Amino acid sequence: MVDWDEFRATRTQLGAAFVRILGYFREDGTKSVAVIEEAMRARDARGLVMPAHTLKSEARQFGAERLGALAEDIEMFARHCVEAQLSPEEYLPRVVTLRALFEETLAALEREANPLVQRKPASFGRAAGY
Repeated sequence: MVDWDEFRATRTQLGAAFVRILGYFREDGTKSVAVIEEAMRARDARGLVMPAHTLKSEARQFGAERLGALAEDIEMFARHCVEAQLSPEEYLPRVVTLRALFEETLAALEREANPLVQRKPASFGRAAGY
């Protein structure tokens, strides 16, 4: 489930920079997810840390808390695996869900950035229906 209020608040806060920063998120996030998937295929815990950290930070910049929390979970588990010299295999199911959540989040952000999307109008004067 997407938190539209968070996205709208972020869009308002970032103003004109929202679309530009969204472009960076699209590019960096796509790369991060691909690197995370490749590191998981290689069972490389070290390879999971930085892209998960990057994805976490960028997702939270947009108020995408679910994506940020999943990326942080993967990052922290990968750090533990590095320290304990364990395989990250246990986190495969979480990594598998990452791409779908990233794509859902990106689609929601892109809808929010689209100037043609009809937004809920502010109510002035009489309430609707009167």
